Amino acid sequence: MSEIYNTTISGHGIMDVKSIEKGKKTMRLCTTLIAVRDMERSLKFYRDLFDQEVTLDLGWNKALTCGLALQEHFDELAGFPAETMKYHPNTMELYFETENFDDFLARLRKYSEVELLHEPKTFPWLQRGVRIYDPDGHLIEVSESMYSVACRLFQQGKSVQETAELIQHPLHAVEAWYEEYQSGVH
Repeated sequence: MSEIYNTTISGHGIMDVKSIEKGKKTMRLCTTLIAVRDMERSLKFYRDLFDQEVTLDLGWNKALTCGLALQEHFDELAGFPAETMKYHPNTMELYFETENFDDFLARLRKYSEVELLHEPKTFPWLQRGVRIYDPDGHLIEVSESMYSVACRLFQQGKSVQETAELIQHPLHAVEAWYEEYQSGVH
């Protein structure tokens, strides 16, 4: 008999995967760690653009409020030659959402040194987003939350069904967002 899994994110940014059938924890994703060459430069980037603060300082490793960990000297920690480290690989991205995308763009424009993969654009599901690189070439997407997209469509008079189709999300999710929107708890 196959097991059914329930995934939750705890208040500490730790993802727990629990087997519902057996009621025990089987695995958990604790954090995402990225290698950085200059900790102070990286901290400034994540503080200034993403309002992140250090929640745990272990010297070469610093955990941020979003659950991301920055690691200097990763080659030494992991035990491989430094010359094999690849920056700017475009093989993964960190994904952030904001309820106020325009404010983020205004903040981003103040940092001309930040490299953009592309200009802000609207994706086919009507979410606005931009992809940028951090100082070490890690790809980051910043987009408006899908809840914000749905609310914008509700304000335009779109029905729940129309909104679900336009943003390519399940009807039950859009119905829940509509209830929240109607209650004024945005």
